[in-house]
Amino acid sequence: MSHSIDTVAIHAGESEQRVDGAVRLPIFQTAMYAHDSKPLRYIRYNNTPNQQIINTKLALMEGAEAALVTGSGMTAISGALLSVLKPGDHLLAQSSLYGGTYSFVTSLLDDFGIGVTFIDADRPDTWEAGLRPRTRAIYVESITNPLLEVCDLEAVVAFAQAKGLVSIIDNTFTSPFNYRAVEHGFDLSLHSATKYLNGHSDIVAGAIIGRADLVTRSLHTLKHLGGALDPHACFLLNRGLQTLALRMRAHNANALALAQFLAKHRDVSRVNYPGLPSHPRHARARQLFNGFGGMVSIELAGGLSAASRLIERLRLPLFAPSLGGVESLVTRPAMSSHASLTPQERARIGITDYLVRISVGIEGTGDLIADFDQALS
Repeated sequence: MSHSIDTVAIHAGESEQRVDGAVRLPIFQTAMYAHDSKPLRYIRYNNTPNQQIINTKLALMEGAEAALVTGSGMTAISGALLSVLKPGDHLLAQSSLYGGTYSFVTSLLDDFGIGVTFIDADRPDTWEAGLRPRTRAIYVESITNPLLEVCDLEAVVAFAQAKGLVSIIDNTFTSPFNYRAVEHGFDLSLHSATKYLNGHSDIVAGAIIGRADLVTRSLHTLKHLGGALDPHACFLLNRGLQTLALRMRAHNANALALAQFLAKHRDVSRVNYPGLPSHPRHARARQLFNGFGGMVSIELAGGLSAASRLIERLRLPLFAPSLGGVESLVTRPAMSSHASLTPQERARIGITDYLVRISVGIEGTGDLIADFDQALS
């Protein structure tokens, strides 16, 4: 019997044998287990009770064969890429990536002798030109950070299957509620679980979800590199996952309403949000996603000084990096998520110094709009 994501988020992976009748799985705060347990259980092996409940739940939430919780989003990204790429191999990657991912594929992968070619993920006709004899994978984001672009995800899956590549997607911005990437054909779906999956801004975690053989390879890689999530953080992540569907409905609604307000404001020169009809890939987003997410980015007509003034005057959103929590946050990607890029690299992908990224929380919709209204006035 198949259940909705609301039900899966609450019940999947929960033990039928309640520990001493406890409704919630306790925190098993132990690094190792006695040898009479089979297979051998150890936190670094990612097979302890608090980890297994997350792995089961995440796999079912994306319609996947397997999942692996990790110590951070970058652990998930690096572990997945290093499990499918070896020295001499080659990667096709979307040109507009999260700053941490961009730095990883341009520096550490290069140190390991792994090449990368950046592609325009919205132009499938150009991808074949980037192939090399040892191209092994293609890597994209479901909605890009911070410009909220939506590439041709269906074409990515079809291209990967036709060319024998592993298709990998960073699905953080949509979450499994808005887009079940594995169910739509991706081999691996990666998440910074710090964001929407947890939703409370109190842990750092990641996830690798997808084909069982590829998840197993990632597990073996991370056994050597570390990066397992500790039992207490697993407990908190499970708590967060159980309200994912409720929270995402609120994020989707709030972000759409705020984007509509900002798009009409005279002092806002640009609004990036796939839920707006003015977004160049709005029709595609409507077709692909269950909702448009909680992320909005804007540029103000007054440039950097106006952006700084807006951030200073806002009362509800905090000026802080990261995203996906119940509270609204604002930041300038040029000084946070993409600070590791050179000014020239940021300019190439369209990130200005005065771009403001808004992680829209689940506060009252009218309160958020009123706050932005007074801050812009």
